[in-house]
Amino acid sequence: MEAVWRIESPRLIAGLARMARGDVGLAEELAQDALVAALEQWPDSGVPRNPGAWLMTTAKRRAIDQFRRNERYAEKLGEIGRDLGGEGMTPDFDAGLDDHIEDDLLRLVFVACHPVLNTQARVALTLKMLGGLTTDEIARAFLVRETTIAQRIVRAKKSLSDAKVPFEVPEGEERVARLSSVLEVIYLIFNEGYSATRGDDWMRPALCEEAMRVGRVLAGLMPKEPEVHGLVALMEIQASRSAARTGPSGEPILLLEQDRSRWDRLLIQRGLAALTLAESLAENAYGPYAAQAAIAACHARARVAEETDWTRIAALYEGLGKLRPSPVIELNRGVAVAMADGPAAGLAVVDAVADDPALKSYHLLPSVRGDLLEKLGRFEEAHAEYARAAGMTGNARERALLLDRAAAVKPR
Repeated sequence: MEAVWRIESPRLIAGLARMARGDVGLAEELAQDALVAALEQWPDSGVPRNPGAWLMTTAKRRAIDQFRRNERYAEKLGEIGRDLGGEGMTPDFDAGLDDHIEDDLLRLVFVACHPVLNTQARVALTLKMLGGLTTDEIARAFLVRETTIAQRIVRAKKSLSDAKVPFEVPEGEERVARLSSVLEVIYLIFNEGYSATRGDDWMRPALCEEAMRVGRVLAGLMPKEPEVHGLVALMEIQASRSAARTGPSGEPILLLEQDRSRWDRLLIQRGLAALTLAESLAENAYGPYAAQAAIAACHARARVAEETDWTRIAALYEGLGKLRPSPVIELNRGVAVAMADGPAAGLAVVDAVADDPALKSYHLLPSVRGDLLEKLGRFEEAHAEYARAAGMTGNARERALLLDRAAAVKPR
């Protein structure tokens, strides 16, 4: 039942949202009603040959009952009748889903990630509507109370309704802007799983897997969009390192110290293939996600850390900074420059952005400075930076790693 729901619920909600004139809250309620019916009937009757069609037809029948009680009964009933293809009140549970269900699914993606919602609401609604996660699962993934997530989802649905967000795929310049919002949400989910900002675990693999699954679905829905494939490539390549990123007790293992034989070669191959597709669609002109995927590919292609092409990585970060100016990108470029040209050159790049307000509470700034100062033999300064970084991070595993590094340089 759980597997069926995870697979079918996004399509189910998408199809119902079209019928409900874009009301995703009502669509989810109808889908949940169908799930309840399945939980009641399937234990006795068995799982039908086409569970998605069973759920869709049952949900449509529930919709008819609900719309019948609505003042717009005649209008809505006509729409449902047409969608059922003249089957009337005797549904065919083995019938396939609507022919345009993939279009509906794409519409749902754009609605769930609509800019009218704040970032937290977009993330919660995407995981609920497209990931099929329960409110409790989302709450546990982000280490917040279930009531908090429930409130976010309720408010998100109300905001969409109040703003009268159309259930459609945007076109033209709006499509570009809205797609950027969709990709941002997916990558935020992945990053929270890849490097958790809070809690006792450094990684939360379930979030990475959900983000990758939604990304792959989006790539299938928008096969001509290079940045969609660029994001998929980036996530696949980064996820390939997951098994090597933690030790036996869950402690973090940094990139250059990882056992690369534990990297998942299948994910790397998939990621490189997606990057090649992104490059071909964009005629080798990188977008922000494809550029980050190209950086990840440099690490993936190096059999050992010493073979990493840091000069190319530094150049890619420079190009990425022109596409999307950011002090965080400059900080990463500083690391690459340090590896290519020495710690002094890297520290100069890092110090040039050290006073940027956007990095004021970013723990990786003192962490990177500590590493470069240690390599330059400036151990007291390195100790202070590691300790400062440890006090800024909310992740227990990362804090322990930084305190260990601080302790290691202090006696010198």
